Amino acid sequence: MNMQIEDLPKNLDACLDRVKAGDTVFLLDKDTPIAELRPLPAPLPTTRPYGRCAGHFVVPDDFDAPLPEDLLSEFESP
Repeated sequence: MNMQIEDLPKNLDACLDRVKAGDTVFLLDKDTPIAELRPLPAPLPTTRPYGRCAGHFVVPDDFDAPLPEDLLSEFESP
């Protein structure tokens, strides 16, 4: 759909309805395209299923053990 920018204020609701429906609206200034309004991609799900990587890696028994001092100093030194 094409729309002149001077028509946008009075047709904004209809324009946004088209975008929500999946259409792209091209905004024109004297028949020159200057912008496009298009829907954003659907967001990724915020939660992931538990256990998806079960069996793909092993967590070592000392996972929560303190790191050695020499390794800590590497992180903390400038």
